[in-house]
Amino acid sequence: MSSTKPPEPASQEPASETSTFGEILSQFEQEQKAEGRQALQGTVVAVTSEAVVVDIGRKMEGILPPAAFRDDAGGLSVKAGDVLPVTITGRAEGYYELSMLKVKRPVDWSGLEEAFREKSVIGGMVTEVVKGGLRVDAGVRAFLPASRSGAKDPAEMEKLVGQEIRCRITKLDQASEDVVVDRRVVLEEEAALEKERVFASLTEGVVVHGTVRTVTDFGAFVDLGGIEGLLHVADMSWSRVSKASDLVSAGDSVEVKILKVDPGTRKVSLGMKQLTTDPWTLATRNLKTGDRVRGKVVRLADFGAFVEIQPGVDGLIHLSSLAWGKRVRKPSDVVKVGDMVEAVVLDIKPVEKRISLSLKEALGDPWEEADTRFPVGSIVEAAQVTNLAKFGAFVDLGDGLEGMIHISDITSEKRLDHPKEAMAAGQKVRAVVLEVDKEKRRIRLGMKQLEPTVVDRFIAEHKVGDTISGRVISMHHDTARVELAEGVTGLCRLPKDKPGLKQAPVPQKADLTSLTEMLSARWKGSGAPAGAEPEKIRPGEIHPFRISALDAARKAVEIELA
Repeated sequence: MSSTKPPEPASQEPASETSTFGEILSQFEQEQKAEGRQALQGTVVAVTSEAVVVDIGRKMEGILPPAAFRDDAGGLSVKAGDVLPVTITGRAEGYYELSMLKVKRPVDWSGLEEAFREKSVIGGMVTEVVKGGLRVDAGVRAFLPASRSGAKDPAEMEKLVGQEIRCRITKLDQASEDVVVDRRVVLEEEAALEKERVFASLTEGVVVHGTVRTVTDFGAFVDLGGIEGLLHVADMSWSRVSKASDLVSAGDSVEVKILKVDPGTRKVSLGMKQLTTDPWTLATRNLKTGDRVRGKVVRLADFGAFVEIQPGVDGLIHLSSLAWGKRVRKPSDVVKVGDMVEAVVLDIKPVEKRISLSLKEALGDPWEEADTRFPVGSIVEAAQVTNLAKFGAFVDLGDGLEGMIHISDITSEKRLDHPKEAMAAGQKVRAVVLEVDKEKRRIRLGMKQLEPTVVDRFIAEHKVGDTISGRVISMHHDTARVELAEGVTGLCRLPKDKPGLKQAPVPQKADLTSLTEMLSARWKGSGAPAGAEPEKIRPGEIHPFRISALDAARKAVEIELA
Protein backbone atom coordinates (compact mmCIF):
# COMPACT_ATOMS: atom_id res chain seq x y z
CA MET A 1 0.00 0.00 0.00
CA SER A 2 1.08 3.56 -0.63
CA SER A 3 2.08 5.65 2.37
CA THR A 4 0.75 8.82 0.77
CA LYS A 5 -1.82 10.38 3.05
CA PRO A 6 -5.20 10.82 1.29
CA PRO A 7 -6.77 14.29 1.06
CA GLU A 8 -9.02 15.45 3.87
CA PRO A 9 -12.50 13.92 3.43
CA ALA A 10 -14.15 17.23 4.30
CA SER A 11 -12.89 18.70 1.05
CA GLN A 12 -14.38 15.88 -0.98
CA GLU A 13 -18.03 16.74 -1.81
CA PRO A 14 -20.26 14.95 -4.28
CA ALA A 15 -19.50 16.01 -7.80
CA SER A 16 -23.11 17.03 -8.30
CA GLU A 17 -22.71 19.73 -5.66
CA THR A 18 -19.35 21.16 -6.79
CA SER A 19 -19.32 20.63 -10.55
CA THR A 20 -21.40 22.09 -13.33
CA PHE A 21 -23.49 19.80 -15.51
CA GLY A 22 -21.14 20.45 -18.39
CA GLU A 23 -18.14 19.29 -16.35
CA ILE A 24 -20.01 16.20 -15.18
CA LEU A 25 -21.11 15.36 -18.70
CA SER A 26 -17.62 15.88 -20.10
CA GLN A 27 -16.03 13.77 -17.41
CA PHE A 28 -18.61 11.00 -17.75
CA GLU A 29 -18.28 10.90 -21.52
CA GLN A 30 -14.52 10.65 -21.22
CA GLU A 31 -14.90 7.74 -18.81
CA GLN A 32 -17.32 5.97 -21.12
CA LYS A 33 -15.11 6.68 -24.13
CA ALA A 34 -12.22 5.14 -22.28
CA GLU A 35 -14.31 2.10 -21.53
CA GLY A 36 -15.72 2.09 -25.06
CA ARG A 37 -19.35 1.73 -23.91
CA GLN A 38 -22.23 3.85 -22.59
CA ALA A 39 -23.34 3.04 -19.06
CA LEU A 40 -27.05 2.54 -18.39
CA GLN A 41 -28.98 1.55 -15.32
CA GLY A 42 -31.45 -1.19 -16.16
CA THR A 43 -34.21 -2.78 -14.10
CA VAL A 44 -34.95 -6.46 -14.54
CA VAL A 45 -38.62 -6.92 -15.51
CA ALA A 46 -38.67 -10.62 -16.38
CA VAL A 47 -36.43 -13.69 -16.05
CA THR A 48 -36.91 -16.71 -18.34
CA SER A 49 -34.79 -19.66 -19.32
CA GLU A 50 -33.94 -17.90 -22.57
CA ALA A 51 -33.33 -14.30 -21.55
CA VAL A 52 -33.25 -11.74 -18.78
CA VAL A 53 -35.46 -8.84 -19.91
CA VAL A 54 -34.28 -5.42 -18.74
CA ASP A 55 -36.05 -2.04 -18.86
CA ILE A 56 -33.47 0.61 -19.77
CA GLY A 57 -35.91 3.54 -20.07
CA ARG A 58 -36.18 3.50 -23.85
CA LYS A 59 -38.85 2.52 -26.35
CA MET A 60 -37.45 -1.01 -26.57
CA GLU A 61 -36.38 -3.24 -23.71
CA GLY A 62 -33.05 -5.00 -23.57
CA ILE A 63 -32.08 -8.64 -23.04
CA LEU A 64 -29.13 -10.29 -21.27
CA PRO A 65 -28.08 -13.92 -21.64
CA PRO A 66 -29.10 -16.01 -18.57
CA ALA A 67 -25.65 -17.62 -18.52
CA ALA A 68 -24.19 -14.41 -17.10
CA PHE A 69 -26.16 -15.02 -13.89
CA ARG A 70 -25.80 -18.75 -13.33
CA ASP A 71 -24.33 -19.72 -9.99
CA ASP A 72 -22.38 -22.83 -9.10
CA ALA A 73 -25.59 -24.79 -8.46
CA GLY A 74 -26.94 -23.93 -11.92
CA GLY A 75 -29.57 -21.46 -10.66
CA LEU A 76 -29.93 -17.81 -11.67
CA SER A 77 -28.67 -15.14 -9.30
CA VAL A 78 -31.00 -12.47 -10.69
CA LYS A 79 -34.66 -11.63 -10.12
CA ALA A 80 -37.28 -9.13 -11.25
CA GLY A 81 -36.63 -5.72 -9.72
CA ASP A 82 -32.83 -6.00 -9.64
CA VAL A 83 -31.00 -2.92 -10.92
CA LEU A 84 -28.04 -3.71 -13.17
CA PRO A 85 -25.34 -1.60 -14.84
CA VAL A 86 -25.54 -2.50 -18.53
CA THR A 87 -24.49 -1.27 -21.93
CA ILE A 88 -26.02 -1.69 -25.38
CA THR A 89 -24.13 -3.90 -27.78
CA GLY A 90 -26.67 -4.27 -30.61
CA ARG A 91 -30.29 -5.00 -31.62
CA ALA A 92 -32.19 -8.21 -32.33
CA GLU A 93 -35.91 -8.82 -33.04
CA GLY A 94 -37.32 -5.79 -31.27
CA TYR A 95 -34.90 -5.82 -28.32
CA TYR A 96 -31.61 -4.17 -27.49
CA GLU A 97 -28.81 -6.67 -26.94
CA LEU A 98 -27.13 -5.87 -23.63
CA SER A 99 -24.07 -6.88 -21.72
CA MET A 100 -23.19 -6.37 -18.08
CA LEU A 101 -21.01 -3.33 -17.59
CA LYS A 102 -18.06 -4.29 -15.50
CA VAL A 103 -16.45 -1.55 -13.51
CA LYS A 104 -12.94 -1.90 -12.14
CA ARG A 105 -12.78 -2.61 -8.45
CA PRO A 106 -9.61 -1.39 -6.72
CA VAL A 107 -7.50 -4.21 -5.34
CA ASP A 108 -5.24 -2.19 -3.04
CA TRP A 109 -4.94 1.19 -1.29
CA SER A 110 -3.03 2.69 -4.16
CA GLY A 111 -5.94 1.88 -6.45
CA LEU A 112 -8.31 3.41 -3.95
CA GLU A 113 -6.19 6.55 -3.65
CA GLU A 114 -6.04 6.93 -7.41
CA ALA A 115 -9.82 6.48 -7.76
CA PHE A 116 -10.38 8.99 -4.93
CA ARG A 117 -7.97 11.50 -6.46
CA GLU A 118 -9.37 11.15 -9.98
CA LYS A 119 -12.99 10.94 -8.75
CA SER A 120 -13.36 7.81 -10.83
CA VAL A 121 -16.35 5.51 -10.76
CA ILE A 122 -15.59 2.17 -9.16
CA GLY A 123 -17.54 -1.05 -8.75
CA GLY A 124 -18.63 -2.61 -5.54
CA MET A 125 -20.82 -5.37 -4.17
CA VAL A 126 -23.46 -4.52 -1.56
CA THR A 127 -23.05 -7.06 1.19
CA GLU A 128 -25.44 -6.05 3.96
CA VAL A 129 -27.65 -3.39 5.49
CA VAL A 130 -26.09 -1.71 8.51
CA LYS A 131 -27.08 1.16 10.76
CA GLY A 132 -27.35 4.32 8.70
CA GLY A 133 -26.67 2.70 5.35
CA LEU A 134 -25.11 -0.25 3.54
CA ARG A 135 -21.85 -2.18 3.65
CA VAL A 136 -20.09 -2.38 0.27
CA ASP A 137 -17.18 -4.57 -0.81
CA ALA A 138 -15.10 -2.18 -2.97
CA GLY A 139 -11.82 -4.12 -2.60
CA VAL A 140 -11.98 -3.07 1.04
CA ARG A 141 -14.96 -2.65 3.29
CA ALA A 142 -16.69 0.64 2.47
CA PHE A 143 -19.70 2.40 3.93
CA LEU A 144 -22.54 3.72 1.75
CA PRO A 145 -24.76 6.22 3.65
CA ALA A 146 -28.49 5.63 3.17
CA SER A 147 -28.93 9.21 1.94
CA ARG A 148 -26.37 8.59 -0.84
CA SER A 149 -27.56 5.10 -1.80
CA GLY A 150 -30.13 6.25 -4.34
CA ALA A 151 -32.78 4.17 -2.59
CA LYS A 152 -36.08 5.84 -1.72
CA ASP A 153 -36.91 3.74 1.33
CA PRO A 154 -35.61 0.84 3.46
CA ALA A 155 -37.34 -1.70 1.19
CA GLU A 156 -35.31 -0.49 -1.79
CA MET A 157 -32.14 -0.59 0.29
CA GLU A 158 -32.81 -4.27 1.10
CA LYS A 159 -33.07 -4.99 -2.62
CA LEU A 160 -29.57 -3.63 -3.18
CA VAL A 161 -28.00 -6.37 -1.06
CA GLY A 162 -26.14 -8.78 -3.33
CA GLN A 163 -26.09 -6.35 -6.27
CA GLU A 164 -23.11 -4.90 -8.06
CA ILE A 165 -23.23 -1.12 -7.94
CA ARG A 166 -21.29 1.79 -9.38
CA CYS A 167 -20.13 4.39 -6.91
CA ARG A 168 -17.54 7.06 -6.19
CA ILE A 169 -15.24 7.37 -3.17
CA THR A 170 -16.03 10.48 -1.10
CA LYS A 171 -13.89 9.75 1.96
CA LEU A 172 -10.68 7.76 2.26
CA ASP A 173 -8.84 7.55 5.61
CA GLN A 174 -5.95 5.11 5.43
CA ALA A 175 -5.15 5.34 9.12
CA SER A 176 -8.57 4.23 10.26
CA GLU A 177 -9.31 2.34 7.07
CA ASP A 178 -12.46 4.40 6.75
CA VAL A 179 -13.87 4.41 3.21
CA VAL A 180 -17.15 6.13 2.33
CA VAL A 181 -18.72 5.81 -1.12
CA ASP A 182 -21.55 7.56 -2.93
CA ARG A 183 -23.86 5.76 -5.36
CA ARG A 184 -26.41 8.54 -5.74
CA VAL A 185 -24.01 10.96 -7.44
CA VAL A 186 -23.20 8.35 -10.09
CA LEU A 187 -26.89 7.69 -10.71
CA GLU A 188 -27.50 11.42 -11.06
CA GLU A 189 -24.63 11.80 -13.51
CA GLU A 190 -25.84 8.86 -15.57
CA ALA A 191 -29.40 10.23 -15.53
CA ALA A 192 -28.12 13.65 -16.59
CA LEU A 193 -26.18 12.08 -19.44
CA GLU A 194 -29.21 10.05 -20.52
CA LYS A 195 -31.35 13.18 -20.30
CA GLU A 196 -28.91 15.02 -22.51
CA ARG A 197 -28.87 12.15 -24.96
CA VAL A 198 -32.67 12.11 -25.12
CA PHE A 199 -32.83 15.89 -25.55
CA ALA A 200 -30.28 15.75 -28.35
CA SER A 201 -32.35 13.06 -30.08
CA LEU A 202 -35.55 15.14 -30.10
CA THR A 203 -36.38 16.51 -33.53
CA GLU A 204 -39.18 18.89 -34.41
CA GLY A 205 -41.94 17.18 -36.36
CA VAL A 206 -41.17 13.69 -35.03
CA VAL A 207 -43.95 11.66 -33.37
CA VAL A 208 -42.95 10.12 -30.02
CA HIS A 209 -44.54 8.22 -27.15
CA GLY A 210 -44.57 9.55 -23.62
CA THR A 211 -46.20 9.27 -20.22
CA VAL A 212 -48.30 12.02 -18.64
CA ARG A 213 -46.68 13.01 -15.36
CA THR A 214 -48.68 16.00 -14.15
CA VAL A 215 -51.80 17.79 -15.37
CA THR A 216 -52.62 21.47 -14.89
CA ASP A 217 -55.43 23.68 -16.14
CA PHE A 218 -53.27 24.98 -18.99
CA GLY A 219 -51.79 21.65 -20.11
CA ALA A 220 -49.99 18.42 -19.25
CA PHE A 221 -46.32 17.63 -18.72
CA VAL A 222 -45.25 14.50 -20.59
CA ASP A 223 -42.17 12.40 -19.77
CA LEU A 224 -40.31 11.52 -22.97
CA GLY A 225 -37.67 9.41 -21.24
CA GLY A 226 -36.03 11.77 -18.78
CA ILE A 227 -37.08 14.92 -20.64
CA GLU A 228 -40.44 16.56 -19.94
CA GLY A 229 -42.36 18.34 -22.66
CA LEU A 230 -45.40 20.57 -22.31
CA LEU A 231 -48.58 19.55 -24.07
CA HIS A 232 -50.55 22.80 -23.98
CA VAL A 233 -54.33 22.59 -23.73
CA ALA A 234 -54.62 24.51 -27.02
CA ASP A 235 -52.66 21.73 -28.79
CA MET A 236 -54.65 18.82 -27.37
CA SER A 237 -57.63 18.95 -29.70
CA TRP A 238 -58.96 20.97 -32.60
CA SER A 239 -62.18 21.29 -30.61
CA ARG A 240 -62.44 23.77 -27.75
CA VAL A 241 -61.04 22.28 -24.50
CA SER A 242 -61.71 24.14 -21.24
CA LYS A 243 -59.10 22.28 -19.17
CA ALA A 244 -56.47 19.62 -19.84
CA SER A 245 -57.93 17.12 -17.35
CA ASP A 246 -60.94 16.74 -19.67
CA LEU A 247 -58.69 14.78 -22.07
CA VAL A 248 -55.73 13.30 -20.18
CA SER A 249 -54.81 12.07 -16.70
CA ALA A 250 -51.55 11.43 -14.89
CA GLY A 251 -50.12 8.07 -15.93
CA ASP A 252 -51.70 8.04 -19.39
CA SER A 253 -49.53 6.83 -22.25
CA VAL A 254 -49.86 9.29 -25.12
CA GLU A 255 -48.60 9.73 -28.64
CA VAL A 256 -47.52 13.29 -29.34
CA LYS A 257 -45.77 15.32 -32.00
CA ILE A 258 -42.74 17.45 -31.18
CA LEU A 259 -43.68 20.99 -32.18
CA LYS A 260 -40.66 22.92 -30.94
CA VAL A 261 -37.34 22.26 -29.21
CA ASP A 262 -35.61 25.23 -27.62
CA PRO A 263 -31.95 24.40 -26.82
CA GLY A 264 -31.55 27.68 -24.94
CA THR A 265 -34.36 27.19 -22.43
CA ARG A 266 -34.38 23.39 -22.91
CA LYS A 267 -38.15 23.54 -23.32
CA VAL A 268 -40.04 21.09 -25.51
CA SER A 269 -43.49 21.88 -26.89
CA LEU A 270 -45.76 18.98 -27.82
CA GLY A 271 -49.03 18.56 -29.67
CA MET A 272 -51.73 15.91 -30.02
CA LYS A 273 -54.15 17.60 -32.39
CA GLN A 274 -51.38 17.89 -34.98
CA LEU A 275 -51.61 14.11 -35.44
CA THR A 276 -55.02 14.55 -37.09
CA THR A 277 -56.13 16.57 -40.11
CA ASP A 278 -56.75 20.24 -39.43
CA PRO A 279 -60.57 20.61 -39.62
CA TRP A 280 -60.07 24.06 -41.16
CA THR A 281 -58.57 22.34 -44.20
CA LEU A 282 -61.70 20.25 -44.65
CA ALA A 283 -64.04 23.15 -43.84
CA THR A 284 -62.53 25.55 -46.34
CA ARG A 285 -62.44 22.79 -48.93
CA ASN A 286 -66.11 21.80 -48.55
CA LEU A 287 -67.80 25.10 -47.66
CA LYS A 288 -68.61 27.92 -50.08
CA THR A 289 -70.23 31.33 -49.87
CA GLY A 290 -74.00 31.09 -49.61
CA ASP A 291 -74.06 27.69 -47.86
CA ARG A 292 -76.40 27.32 -44.90
CA VAL A 293 -74.76 25.87 -41.79
CA ARG A 294 -75.96 24.97 -38.32
CA GLY A 295 -73.92 25.27 -35.14
CA LYS A 296 -73.75 26.15 -31.46
CA VAL A 297 -72.95 29.58 -30.09
CA VAL A 298 -69.74 29.02 -28.09
CA ARG A 299 -68.56 32.53 -27.28
CA LEU A 300 -69.80 36.12 -27.26
CA ALA A 301 -67.63 39.18 -27.89
CA ASP A 302 -68.44 42.88 -28.08
CA PHE A 303 -68.39 42.74 -31.87
CA GLY A 304 -70.34 39.53 -32.45
CA ALA A 305 -70.99 35.85 -31.67
CA PHE A 306 -68.75 32.84 -32.45
CA VAL A 307 -70.52 29.72 -33.68
CA GLU A 308 -68.91 26.26 -33.81
CA ILE A 309 -70.05 24.88 -37.16
CA GLN A 310 -67.69 21.87 -37.05
CA PRO A 311 -65.42 20.49 -34.30
CA GLY A 312 -62.54 22.97 -34.15
CA VAL A 313 -64.06 25.36 -36.71
CA ASP A 314 -65.73 28.55 -35.48
CA GLY A 315 -67.46 31.17 -37.61
CA LEU A 316 -68.21 34.76 -36.60
CA ILE A 317 -71.62 36.41 -36.81
CA HIS A 318 -70.91 40.14 -36.68
CA LEU A 319 -73.28 42.46 -34.82
CA SER A 320 -74.50 43.85 -38.13
CA SER A 321 -75.45 40.35 -39.33
CA LEU A 322 -77.47 39.30 -36.28
CA ALA A 323 -80.81 40.91 -37.14
CA TRP A 324 -82.65 42.84 -39.85
CA GLY A 325 -83.37 46.48 -39.07
CA LYS A 326 -83.08 45.97 -35.32
CA ARG A 327 -80.32 48.00 -33.73
CA VAL A 328 -78.27 45.34 -31.90
CA ARG A 329 -76.13 46.90 -29.19
CA LYS A 330 -74.63 43.60 -27.96
CA PRO A 331 -74.83 39.97 -29.17
CA SER A 332 -76.69 38.86 -26.04
CA ASP A 333 -79.67 40.93 -27.24
CA VAL A 334 -80.21 38.24 -29.91
CA VAL A 335 -78.35 35.02 -28.91
CA LYS A 336 -76.73 33.41 -25.89
CA VAL A 337 -73.98 30.81 -25.38
CA GLY A 338 -75.32 27.33 -26.02
CA ASP A 339 -77.97 28.39 -28.56
CA MET A 340 -78.22 26.29 -31.73
CA VAL A 341 -78.53 28.61 -34.70
CA GLU A 342 -78.71 28.42 -38.49
CA ALA A 343 -76.61 30.86 -40.49
CA VAL A 344 -75.48 31.61 -44.03
CA VAL A 345 -71.78 31.68 -45.02
CA LEU A 346 -70.87 35.20 -46.17
CA ASP A 347 -67.11 34.88 -46.63
CA ILE A 348 -64.29 32.33 -46.20
CA LYS A 349 -60.62 33.23 -45.67
CA PRO A 350 -58.67 29.93 -45.49
CA VAL A 351 -55.25 31.48 -44.79
CA GLU A 352 -56.56 33.57 -41.90
CA LYS A 353 -58.86 30.74 -40.75
CA ARG A 354 -61.88 33.04 -40.71
CA ILE A 355 -65.45 32.34 -41.71
CA SER A 356 -68.02 35.14 -41.69
CA LEU A 357 -71.62 34.11 -41.03
CA SER A 358 -75.00 35.83 -41.11
CA LEU A 359 -77.93 34.95 -38.91
CA LYS A 360 -80.31 37.43 -40.51
CA GLU A 361 -79.64 36.06 -44.03
CA ALA A 362 -80.76 32.64 -42.85
CA LEU A 363 -84.03 34.12 -41.58
CA GLY A 364 -84.84 35.74 -44.95
CA ASP A 365 -85.14 39.43 -45.82
CA PRO A 366 -88.41 40.76 -44.30
CA TRP A 367 -88.26 43.85 -46.54
CA GLU A 368 -89.20 41.82 -49.58
CA GLU A 369 -92.81 41.67 -48.38
CA ALA A 370 -92.84 44.87 -46.32
CA ASP A 371 -95.28 46.72 -48.63
CA THR A 372 -97.63 43.73 -48.59
CA ARG A 373 -97.61 43.38 -44.82
CA PHE A 374 -97.85 47.11 -44.19
CA PRO A 375 -99.70 48.85 -47.04
CA VAL A 376 -99.96 52.62 -46.94
CA GLY A 377 -102.98 53.65 -44.86
CA SER A 378 -103.00 50.48 -42.72
CA ILE A 379 -103.05 50.84 -38.94
CA VAL A 380 -100.24 49.40 -36.81
CA GLU A 381 -101.51 48.37 -33.39
CA ALA A 382 -99.38 48.14 -30.19
CA ALA A 383 -96.02 48.78 -31.87
CA GLN A 384 -93.23 49.14 -29.30
CA VAL A 385 -90.98 52.20 -29.29
CA THR A 386 -87.36 50.96 -29.38
CA ASN A 387 -85.35 54.15 -29.62
CA LEU A 388 -85.82 57.92 -29.47
CA ALA A 389 -83.81 60.39 -31.53
CA LYS A 390 -84.14 64.15 -31.80
CA PHE A 391 -85.82 63.87 -35.19
CA GLY A 392 -88.25 61.07 -34.30
CA ALA A 393 -89.01 57.69 -32.75
CA PHE A 394 -88.17 54.17 -34.00
CA VAL A 395 -90.84 51.50 -33.65
CA ASP A 396 -90.43 47.71 -33.77
CA LEU A 397 -92.84 46.19 -36.29
CA GLY A 398 -91.68 42.60 -35.69
CA ASP A 399 -89.72 40.08 -37.79
CA GLY A 400 -86.80 42.48 -38.20
CA LEU A 401 -88.80 45.41 -39.55
CA GLU A 402 -88.63 48.85 -38.00
CA GLY A 403 -90.69 51.97 -38.66
CA MET A 404 -89.94 55.62 -37.95
CA ILE A 405 -92.37 58.28 -36.69
CA HIS A 406 -91.05 61.73 -37.52
CA ILE A 407 -91.37 64.27 -34.71
CA SER A 408 -93.79 66.31 -36.84
CA ASP A 409 -96.10 63.27 -37.17
CA ILE A 410 -96.35 62.45 -33.46
CA THR A 411 -99.07 64.90 -32.43
CA SER A 412 -100.94 67.92 -33.76
CA GLU A 413 -101.81 69.26 -30.33
CA LYS A 414 -98.50 71.04 -29.75
CA ARG A 415 -95.05 71.56 -31.18
CA LEU A 416 -92.45 69.09 -29.81
CA ASP A 417 -88.75 69.79 -29.32
CA HIS A 418 -88.01 66.11 -28.72
CA PRO A 419 -90.09 62.89 -29.04
CA LYS A 420 -89.49 62.13 -25.35
CA GLU A 421 -92.00 64.89 -24.54
CA ALA A 422 -94.76 62.66 -25.90
CA MET A 423 -93.49 59.06 -25.48
CA ALA A 424 -90.80 56.83 -23.94
CA ALA A 425 -88.77 53.81 -25.04
CA GLY A 426 -90.73 50.61 -24.44
CA GLN A 427 -94.09 52.34 -24.81
CA LYS A 428 -96.61 50.79 -27.21
CA VAL A 429 -98.21 53.12 -29.73
CA ARG A 430 -100.82 53.06 -32.48
CA ALA A 431 -99.86 54.54 -35.84
CA VAL A 432 -100.80 54.65 -39.48
CA VAL A 433 -98.47 53.67 -42.34
CA LEU A 434 -97.63 56.77 -44.38
CA GLU A 435 -94.90 55.44 -46.69
CA VAL A 436 -93.05 52.18 -47.49
CA ASP A 437 -89.75 52.38 -49.37
CA LYS A 438 -88.24 48.90 -49.84
CA GLU A 439 -85.13 50.15 -51.62
CA LYS A 440 -84.20 52.53 -48.81
CA ARG A 441 -85.57 50.04 -46.25
CA ARG A 442 -87.74 52.67 -44.65
CA ILE A 443 -91.29 52.64 -43.30
CA ARG A 444 -92.69 56.03 -42.27
CA LEU A 445 -95.48 56.07 -39.71
CA GLY A 446 -97.72 58.74 -38.24
CA MET A 447 -99.63 59.08 -35.00
CA LYS A 448 -101.22 62.49 -35.33
CA GLN A 449 -103.07 61.26 -38.39
CA LEU A 450 -105.14 59.08 -36.05
CA GLU A 451 -106.07 61.92 -33.69
CA PRO A 452 -109.76 63.07 -33.92
CA THR A 453 -110.17 66.16 -36.21
CA VAL A 454 -112.89 68.84 -36.32
CA VAL A 455 -114.41 66.84 -39.18
CA ASP A 456 -114.42 63.69 -36.98
CA ARG A 457 -116.13 65.63 -34.19
CA PHE A 458 -118.65 67.19 -36.64
CA ILE A 459 -119.56 63.78 -38.04
CA ALA A 460 -119.88 62.38 -34.53
CA GLU A 461 -122.23 65.20 -33.46
CA HIS A 462 -124.52 65.13 -36.54
CA LYS A 463 -126.63 62.64 -38.45
CA VAL A 464 -128.09 62.36 -41.93
CA GLY A 465 -131.16 64.58 -42.30
CA ASP A 466 -129.98 67.35 -39.99
CA THR A 467 -130.53 70.87 -41.37
CA ILE A 468 -127.64 73.28 -41.02
CA SER A 469 -126.65 76.61 -42.49
CA GLY A 470 -123.47 77.21 -44.44
CA ARG A 471 -121.53 79.69 -46.52
CA VAL A 472 -120.76 78.92 -50.13
CA ILE A 473 -117.00 78.94 -50.63
CA SER A 474 -116.71 78.06 -54.29
CA MET A 475 -118.69 76.88 -57.29
CA HIS A 476 -117.76 74.45 -60.01
CA HIS A 477 -120.42 73.74 -62.61
CA ASP A 478 -123.32 72.24 -60.61
CA THR A 479 -121.29 71.55 -57.45
CA ALA A 480 -120.81 73.92 -54.53
CA ARG A 481 -118.22 73.69 -51.75
CA VAL A 482 -119.78 74.92 -48.54
CA GLU A 483 -118.24 75.87 -45.17
CA LEU A 484 -120.37 74.25 -42.46
CA ALA A 485 -118.15 75.07 -39.47
CA GLU A 486 -114.56 76.14 -38.84
CA GLY A 487 -112.42 73.57 -40.63
CA VAL A 488 -115.44 71.60 -41.91
CA THR A 489 -116.64 71.73 -45.50
CA GLY A 490 -119.41 69.91 -47.29
CA LEU A 491 -120.04 69.14 -50.92
CA CYS A 492 -123.41 70.15 -52.34
CA ARG A 493 -124.63 69.00 -55.77
CA LEU A 494 -127.25 71.38 -57.19
CA PRO A 495 -130.25 69.99 -59.14
CA LYS A 496 -130.28 71.14 -62.70
CA ASP A 497 -133.96 72.17 -62.48
CA LYS A 498 -133.45 74.12 -59.26
CA PRO A 499 -130.63 76.57 -59.81
CA GLY A 500 -130.99 78.55 -56.59
CA LEU A 501 -133.15 80.48 -54.15
CA LYS A 502 -135.17 83.63 -54.66
CA GLN A 503 -133.25 86.20 -52.66
CA ALA A 504 -131.48 89.44 -52.97
CA PRO A 505 -127.73 89.27 -53.39
CA VAL A 506 -125.72 89.48 -50.18
CA PRO A 507 -122.43 91.35 -50.20
CA GLN A 508 -119.51 88.96 -49.75
CA LYS A 509 -118.19 90.90 -46.80
CA ALA A 510 -121.56 91.26 -45.01
CA ASP A 511 -121.75 90.88 -41.25
CA LEU A 512 -122.47 87.19 -40.62
CA THR A 513 -124.45 87.82 -37.42
CA SER A 514 -126.92 90.22 -39.06
CA LEU A 515 -127.15 87.99 -42.13
CA THR A 516 -127.92 84.97 -39.99
CA GLU A 517 -130.67 86.80 -38.16
CA MET A 518 -132.10 88.03 -41.45
CA LEU A 519 -132.06 84.57 -43.05
CA SER A 520 -133.55 83.03 -39.94
CA ALA A 521 -136.41 85.46 -40.01
CA ARG A 522 -137.00 84.81 -43.70
CA TRP A 523 -136.84 80.98 -43.35
CA LYS A 524 -139.35 81.13 -40.48
CA GLY A 525 -141.72 83.09 -42.71
CA SER A 526 -143.00 82.20 -46.12
CA GLY A 527 -139.56 82.14 -47.71
CA ALA A 528 -138.54 84.62 -50.34
CA PRO A 529 -140.61 87.82 -50.66
CA ALA A 530 -143.44 87.75 -53.13
CA GLY A 531 -142.44 88.74 -56.53
CA ALA A 532 -138.66 88.08 -55.97
CA GLU A 533 -136.76 86.99 -59.01
CA PRO A 534 -134.96 83.59 -58.98
CA GLU A 535 -131.18 83.90 -58.78
CA LYS A 536 -128.31 81.38 -58.80
CA ILE A 537 -126.20 80.58 -55.70
CA ARG A 538 -123.06 82.65 -55.53
CA PRO A 539 -119.84 82.32 -53.46
CA GLY A 540 -120.15 84.12 -50.15
CA GLU A 541 -123.87 83.52 -49.83
CA ILE A 542 -125.34 81.80 -46.77
CA HIS A 543 -128.03 79.15 -47.30
CA PRO A 544 -129.75 76.37 -45.35
CA PHE A 545 -128.62 72.82 -46.22
CA ARG A 546 -129.63 69.30 -45.27
CA ILE A 547 -127.03 66.57 -44.55
CA SER A 548 -127.41 63.80 -47.09
CA ALA A 549 -124.39 61.62 -46.26
CA LEU A 550 -121.62 61.28 -43.63
CA ASP A 551 -118.43 59.20 -44.34
CA ALA A 552 -116.14 58.97 -41.30
CA ALA A 553 -113.51 56.93 -43.16
CA ARG A 554 -113.12 59.53 -45.89
CA LYS A 555 -113.87 62.37 -43.49
CA ALA A 556 -116.48 63.57 -46.03
CA VAL A 557 -119.82 65.42 -45.57
CA GLU A 558 -122.34 65.58 -48.39
CA ILE A 559 -125.25 68.10 -48.28
CA GLU A 560 -128.19 69.30 -50.33
CA LEU A 561 -130.23 72.47 -50.46
CA ALA A 562 -132.88 72.51 -47.77
